Amino acid sequence: MKNSIKYLIVCISISMGFVSCETDFDNPNAATEEQTFSSREGIFATAVGMQQLFSTTGIRWIVETPAITAREGGITTTFQNMIELEDGGTDLPNFNSNVQGLWSTMLRVIKIAEDIEANTANIELGAGTQSGLIAHAKLFKAMAIGSLAQNYEQVVVATSNNNDATFVPRAQAFATAITLLAEASSQLASTAPSEEFTNGVTLGNIDMGNTISAMTARYNLFAGNYDAAIAAANSVDISSTSVFAYDSQNLNPIWARVFQNDAPNFKPRDNFGLPAEFVFDPADGRLSFYLVDLDETNQNGLPIEDLAGFFNVNTGSLPVYIPDEMNLIIAEANLRLGTPNLAAATTALNLVLTDSDDPFGVNANLAAYAGDNTADALLDEVYKNRRAELFLTGTSLEDSRRFGRPQPSGAAMNYDEERNRNFYPYPDLERNSNPNTPDDPSI
Repeated sequence: MKNSIKYLIVCISISMGFVSCETDFDNPNAATEEQTFSSREGIFATAVGMQQLFSTTGIRWIVETPAITAREGGITTTFQNMIELEDGGTDLPNFNSNVQGLWSTMLRVIKIAEDIEANTANIELGAGTQSGLIAHAKLFKAMAIGSLAQNYEQVVVATSNNNDATFVPRAQAFATAITLLAEASSQLASTAPSEEFTNGVTLGNIDMGNTISAMTARYNLFAGNYDAAIAAANSVDISSTSVFAYDSQNLNPIWARVFQNDAPNFKPRDNFGLPAEFVFDPADGRLSFYLVDLDETNQNGLPIEDLAGFFNVNTGSLPVYIPDEMNLIIAEANLRLGTPNLAAATTALNLVLTDSDDPFGVNANLAAYAGDNTADALLDEVYKNRRAELFLTGTSLEDSRRFGRPQPSGAAMNYDEERNRNFYPYPDLERNSNPNTPDDPSI
């Protein structure tokens, strides 16, 4: 156990090096990168460390940052980073810690994934173990790239130790993520992951095949590849689950931001943060699943609730994806085809609305859709249900843009706006070290 902890700390420290300053000091007790990537223990600890980094620090930034920008949550703190996020507009600074944290953590995950893939073949491992490690690294690299592309206009998809990584448009980043997922799927199809990999890395918490397919569906939808999104979503077994597991040393990161020390940084908005035009049936089971009536407002007058769902237990697991996201992807993609398939979209939407046996308990448990049978009306219904079904999963800003919700004005402290930014500015830490950093988006 001591060796595993040592390797885990070392692998994360090494992978942070490409964004750190050059005032490094030798630690005679630390293993070298060569030592870390020369043993089974080292490569396993690296893979576990990457997964842990994404599921703790990463999930905090992935969920919290767009949640405030797209009004899923209202701040309940005087911390400046949160005030800046809720104020939004063109005044959001490049040094905001959420803007920087989301960027730098995802780049760290990308770097670790690259190191795993580059070094796994150099270690004596069983074929199934090697296959599992490579597919796992590709999956997490794809999710890190996808998370960046949902929030930044241009992103880095391959790191550089020389601090000169190339930026690509977000559409190209989604294409890169989709390619990585295809490679991961082919890897597992060629050589199934071993029990050694499962017992040593995912611990059975992540269904690799279904998770790869689910992320393939998600990023193809975001990229506008609608037939591919439908095919991938249909391939997912929605009775299967994948979770990020937590314990007393690695707490549920959203619980830590909302409940820890009874000092919440934010709370969920009424109506899932949607304007009053989106009316939820009071019997919708997702209201009581995620929200607890509070009848209060935050310091900026935004109505807030208490939080439940996956977030009110300090060691409670978080889904890697919500199963009914697949039905919502199928519904939306069918509506965005050149010739919309209203019948297929309605069928998929009704699977979400009438769901009463979701494996995570996220059940609307309502009657089937009875609104207008038009693409526009159905898209509004899909958007509403994505907000309820996928609450606090990091998709709200991407969804707000994709569904053409009202553009932000650029003015700070306009709390009536549905979102206060389109994309985030590039962090100072990247701009000050990488000459390839693009100009910030206008809003």
